[in-house]
Amino acid sequence: MSIPPEPAGRPTCERCRRPAKVCYCRFVEPIETRTRVVILQHPRERDMAIGTARMASLCLPGSELHVGVDWGASPDLARALSDPDRPAYLLYPGEGARDVLTDPPKGAVTLVVVDGTWWQARKLVRTNPVLAALPRVAFSAPEPSEYRIRKEPDLAYVSTIEALAYVLGAIEGDPARFEALRRPFRAMVDAQIAYRETENHGRHGRHRKNPRTPSPRVPAFVAERAADLVCVVAEANAWPIGARDRLPECPDELVQLLGVRLASGDRFDAVAAPRGELSPTTPSHVELGRDELAAGAPLDEVIDRWSAFVRPTDILCGWGPYGIGLLARSGGLVPSIRLDARVLVRDLERRKLGSLAETVAALELAAGPAVGRGRGGRRLAELAAVTSHLVAAAGAPPRR
Repeated sequence: MSIPPEPAGRPTCERCRRPAKVCYCRFVEPIETRTRVVILQHPRERDMAIGTARMASLCLPGSELHVGVDWGASPDLARALSDPDRPAYLLYPGEGARDVLTDPPKGAVTLVVVDGTWWQARKLVRTNPVLAALPRVAFSAPEPSEYRIRKEPDLAYVSTIEALAYVLGAIEGDPARFEALRRPFRAMVDAQIAYRETENHGRHGRHRKNPRTPSPRVPAFVAERAADLVCVVAEANAWPIGARDRLPECPDELVQLLGVRLASGDRFDAVAAPRGELSPTTPSHVELGRDELAAGAPLDEVIDRWSAFVRPTDILCGWGPYGIGLLARSGGLVPSIRLDARVLVRDLERRKLGSLAETVAALELAAGPAVGRGRGGRRLAELAAVTSHLVAAAGAPPRR
């Protein structure tokens, strides 16, 4: 559902084209990329007030946004596809698509993105041989979309700007940098929800006769499949942002992986020896000594052990996208359904509760003792407490 048409004369931001009161421009942080991003937008999507293609183009100043249906004779697309230094890939699932999160293309590329509903995107690719012929990249989203104001046909589907955050983070080897793409997106979603709630109480604060809309529920399957829930925390050897320009060969690498099966309490805790140079901040950040990190098992061994612990039918639950995303990039088995407890608890409580520890305190949950070594063990206990809270909420009737 989009915001109703604004009355004539209502101020509109010329940059984002949103009503001034819900403008998200202050949250836009331009990000330079070596990847050339070309967004091909279906004409019907252009008029969607809550679309994200324009938002993505504002965040990525080197990108191109074109609107149309027939791309066979497009000089703009032909020019983008003819750059020998940046081979083109189409971001679209299908047979032969390369998993961009686990096997990203090397070097600079041109990324062609089709923006529209899934029906519109399928039609554009099917009716444009120039698009259908491109090699494809695709991915499985590490957690459900935060697009709470637009219903997606499947939990695995995400918005255009969320997809770009995942894919560019993988291609350019720096997922944290592309988290900035989500800031205006989250601001738009929050503003839209706040607007709806205001409208439910009337323009002048008078309550309508209709009962208050129930608070969003946690999806029922969270309770129904509680036996399959596995809480996951992954710790990284991560260099400070300022050092990454000097050390491009040192991307974030998995150094500790922890998990707990919520129903049975079965635990997984493994330390992986760093392959690259150890960041000076890592030991204090993960609360594990240098000697303990150096004595960790080879990463392949840790991943093999994890594969024996997790089942394909499990549902992984993390706090934010980073941990499970790091696990996937490290070659670990990541089942198709994943949950972001941070998003679910924020939706349930209709407010932001802060960090994981702050959320546990705000909800007065009993986290219990650490479930493993270092900071990761403490965070895993906190995550398990929040997830148990979500399971209980999923099985309860909606609040009014």
